Amino acid sequence: MSPRRNRPRRDETAHLDSERARQGVASVQQWRDGDWQVRGISGGASVKTYRCPGCDQEIRPGVAHVVAWPADGRGDLTDHRHWHSGCWRARDRRAPIVQRGRGAPRYG
Repeated sequence: MSPRRNRPRRDETAHLDSERARQGVASVQQWRDGDWQVRGISGGASVKTYRCPGCDQEIRPGVAHVVAWPADGRGDLTDHRHWHSGCWRARDRRAPIVQRGRGAPRYG
């Protein structure tokens, strides 16, 4: 005699979408410069190198980070920006990044 099964059987259609689990779920965040759609990217889902607009450093493959784009819906994929998670949280406290050449003076 086998024991009674107390757990309900899972429906085959109620499975978790693996792509959505890897890419995260977008949420809307309000900042001084407007509303932004923000999605967290896990380290396993990160397969390319990106440049963080907050610190101008590379985000290497395998590093968890966030992707942000305007929430107004008027943009396209070119409006997506990949940020280090800490840079995104601190972006109101940072000065704008100034692009300089290697030979330019560092301060001034």
